[in-house]
Amino acid sequence: MESLTESLTGLTLDLADLSLREVNQTLHQPTQNHVQILNPNGCHNLAVGLDAPITVEIDGHVGYYAAGMNQQASVTIRGNAGPGLAENMMSGRVQVKGFASVSAGASAHGGLLVIDGDASLRCGISLKGADIVVGGNVGSFSAFMAQAGRIVVCGDAGDALGDSLYEAVIYVRGQIKSLGADAQLEPMTASDYAVVTELLSKAEFDYSAQEFKRVASAKQLYHWNIDAQQDY
Repeated sequence: MESLTESLTGLTLDLADLSLREVNQTLHQPTQNHVQILNPNGCHNLAVGLDAPITVEIDGHVGYYAAGMNQQASVTIRGNAGPGLAENMMSGRVQVKGFASVSAGASAHGGLLVIDGDASLRCGISLKGADIVVGGNVGSFSAFMAQAGRIVVCGDAGDALGDSLYEAVIYVRGQIKSLGADAQLEPMTASDYAVVTELLSKAEFDYSAQEFKRVASAKQLYHWNIDAQQDY
């Protein structure tokens, strides 16, 4: 097929001619370690459920749930991403060169999600162990009920950051509009500075870890307290 070309440098898939099903099926049984995808045009569910150590480059904008449930693969999106980017990611790396819509990295268990621009509402909601690095700002209710993992925000954070936070830790370079229930600012430690430095290096962002603040759980919501009358 003219829309599927293979060379010594990798495989090229063109969504202008191939169906989304054909592209995803090819990604699930790759014949090359490097795959380039052309003309995504905002399509949904692109490059989902990958389970091989391949490199995928998507040239353009993607819709809902791009690179969801990723395992092992390294996926780069040269555009913006719709809701649910890298949702339930297990391992590997997903990077969007533009902006990400709501719920980026939702329920992600492992791997690294890098967003070069801003992330919208609920970034890292219910995070379960992955690392997220955002080059810009994050919207309200980011890290809501985040259970494990680390989020680095190089810009500002919206309202209710870390609401109902558990063991995940958030590092913010800019301003925090407000903290959510049971989230609190804590002193940065030598270990925190090392973590932020490592994640910034992996994301290729040139900031100093000394500029960041730590947000973690106050751990008042771990157990039901009848005397609190639901007032936290």
